[in-house]
Amino acid sequence: MKLALITALLAAAFTAQATPNTPPPPQHEPLLLRNATVHTVSGPVIANGSLLIEAGRIRAIGGAELAAPAGAKTVDLGGRHVYPGMVAANTSLGLAEIRSVNASMDSSETGALNPNARALVAFNADSELLPITRAGGVLAALSVPEAGRTGLIAGTSALLQLEGWNWQDMALVPEVGLHIAVPRLRLNSALFPNQPEARLAEIRKSTDARLKLLDDSFDQAKAYALARAADPATPIDTRWEAMRPVLPATPGAVPVRPVVMHADDLAQIRFALDFAARHGLKLIISGGADAWRVADTLRERNVPVIIDGLLRLPMRRDDPPDALFALPAQLAAAGVRYCIADGGRDSTNERNLPFEAAHARAFGLSDDEALKAVTLYPAQILGIADRLGSIEVGKLANLFVADGNPLEPTTRIERVFMQGREVELADRQTALRDKYLKR
Repeated sequence: MKLALITALLAAAFTAQATPNTPPPPQHEPLLLRNATVHTVSGPVIANGSLLIEAGRIRAIGGAELAAPAGAKTVDLGGRHVYPGMVAANTSLGLAEIRSVNASMDSSETGALNPNARALVAFNADSELLPITRAGGVLAALSVPEAGRTGLIAGTSALLQLEGWNWQDMALVPEVGLHIAVPRLRLNSALFPNQPEARLAEIRKSTDARLKLLDDSFDQAKAYALARAADPATPIDTRWEAMRPVLPATPGAVPVRPVVMHADDLAQIRFALDFAARHGLKLIISGGADAWRVADTLRERNVPVIIDGLLRLPMRRDDPPDALFALPAQLAAAGVRYCIADGGRDSTNERNLPFEAAHARAFGLSDDEALKAVTLYPAQILGIADRLGSIEVGKLANLFVADGNPLEPTTRIERVFMQGREVELADRQTALRDKYLKR
């Protein structure tokens, strides 16, 4: 009797802890979605459109005349809207669960230089935040390691689709870019009231030392890469080995992998531009609040900007209150490649990514550009536009079905398809909702 009771209690405990979402098996039969408004993003909107999906990819796009092949499953969407999944370009998804609970955090390493840290292998595929984010239409995310308060080189990010049994299943690009936190270079005296000049000089000296450490680390990585190329028997240093893909193989060559420098202030962005030019790096700016001030340089050097959220305060007290809301439209007008992220470090609200773009619509960005800023543009910047970001033949069938424009808070996302497989829209929040509706 006791054994039966213990067994029952253990079964109940494990059932309560299990994720409500079980990844479906790979698509095994063709799927035809018909009678939908298809928002291709890269092309025109197709009214009364149809999509044929096979083996997880989009095989054909057409109108009502598109025929279903033998053995296909046909789904009538009743005039609903079909969009490509949105891409979150700067998150801590899978690395940070509850920031007030240290045991749930695996987003940063100790020390200033951690180029060998990889977000991919730390990614928690059972995070409760993944189905919540997915239910908002965000179906892929760049999971970014954090540098910490005194860190410089945080490690390498990974781009994952937000569905799968483990990180091996979910990885779309296992290693995207090396992330660097640029130290704050503009000393705001308002943050240090009544501080003696000696203390301010100490802060400046500390910043200079950190910048020199960053420069020295790249010089050492270059020397290591040259030594390894000349003699493969050179002992492996995992830190510098991880930096080899971001360095030019030969003088003037384009590196295999970009460096993502997190910089908001004008001084930080200028430092990032100079640093990348000096070391021959392929640069992406993340943050970019002051990017409009150097838009011409960014365009000329083809440096894209990941705008790290619009719903935050302006950089300076005398900046207009809409400085960040207007930033996407300013970069678009200047011809700078950009995308919009959610402000990334608190990924509990990553589902709100489309509403960041919605704010930009009210400050000069067109509807089409706002949608591209969270779909096609992040896919292009992160090097995965051949698989995600728009509805085109040959791309992955990572789509969602909604009853309206996903940039509007009143829109309901009703169905999600990941590589042609319909994914259940259930999460911890819907479970709690259903529980208390019965009270």
